[in-house]
Amino acid sequence: MLDLPPRISDSLLRLLEAQRVLAHLVIDGSQNLVRAGGHLAHYGMAGLQSGGPAADQLPFLEGLLPLAETPFLIRSMEMPSGRVADVHFFADDGTVWILLLDVTAEYEEARLVQQKAYDMTLLSQREARLIEQLESANRALTLAHRELSASREALQITHDRLQQELREAERYVRATLPAPQPPPLAVDWRFVPSTELGGDSFGYHWVDDEHFALYLIDVCGHGVGAALLSVAVANTLRSQALPQCDFRRPAQVLTALNQAYQMERHGELFSTVWYGVYHRTSGQLRYASAGHPPAFLVNGPCEAAGDGHPLQAGGPCIGLSPSARFQEHPCTLQSPARLFIFSDGTYEITRPDGSTLAFSDMAEVLTRPIHDGHSELDGVLAHAREAHGLDVLEDDFTIIKMTL
Repeated sequence: MLDLPPRISDSLLRLLEAQRVLAHLVIDGSQNLVRAGGHLAHYGMAGLQSGGPAADQLPFLEGLLPLAETPFLIRSMEMPSGRVADVHFFADDGTVWILLLDVTAEYEEARLVQQKAYDMTLLSQREARLIEQLESANRALTLAHRELSASREALQITHDRLQQELREAERYVRATLPAPQPPPLAVDWRFVPSTELGGDSFGYHWVDDEHFALYLIDVCGHGVGAALLSVAVANTLRSQALPQCDFRRPAQVLTALNQAYQMERHGELFSTVWYGVYHRTSGQLRYASAGHPPAFLVNGPCEAAGDGHPLQAGGPCIGLSPSARFQEHPCTLQSPARLFIFSDGTYEITRPDGSTLAFSDMAEVLTRPIHDGHSELDGVLAHAREAHGLDVLEDDFTIIKMTL
């Protein structure tokens, strides 16, 4: 080998074998496999048997033998193991030697270079298309900007008109709300919609000389549609406009209300409603809920920590199903006591860290002692805003307090 000393020649051969994972095959003049050696398993040929036709075990030899020329090289042939090898053929006195040299790394590198060149070509084509698209978009944007500038005054006029109409609608909604009621059956409330028009509404009135009704409606969503439906439901209850309905019986009221306000007839909007009737002679409160949060009763004087518990009641939302049924529940109220009715926006407050206040957090605030000159309703609102971190809450904040 290049007239090198045997020691150096052998060392180079060992280095070549280690780096290229050398394997060899020897085929006689009858094209039978007579010998195989080296790292055959590396190429997926560990099970070769000598003595039979070589092409039967090595299909890649089909049509190559006998050799038309020698030496002969097939570059980068994939072997059964998935490795890639250069296959060298040498003829020697009627015998053909086949040497396998692993070139997988070079093959993969060349393939990556080819792929990168292909990707660069695609990138250039995409860049050209993107430039064309950007130029087209720029022309469209310039045209749109001119049209927007031309209509800006008209848009401003429309915006101002809509804002004025929203303010008028907000004034109308607030005008429908009842005034706070003085003792002996005192009622107070706080109403802070999340937008100009929210989906909450409420009311209270004497059904007759003995029965006092309280109710709160929370329509899903916000805006004009939710506000109109909420006010419509409240007006229906205020004017007792449900035919053949005893407004002293909460379950009967919710059943009739559900029949009158099915969501397919009202813009696919549904609502939750809490409706209760207080009988002042007996002190009994009868109430029913249509998917609404429970009311909260606090017993004891305002100056001390109160004993509070929710008035649980279940029932489907108004408008979901015409066959829905509701149940009413009794509860006896004894003075001194405070009854709170509220929407879920009063306590489902998202903190800046993403966590949410629980019902129990608001309940704890409602049972605190009340000091002179302080309003517990303002305290609940301040607690919600402090927890949320902003003055504007995510949902309508509505709470009613009846004091005995």
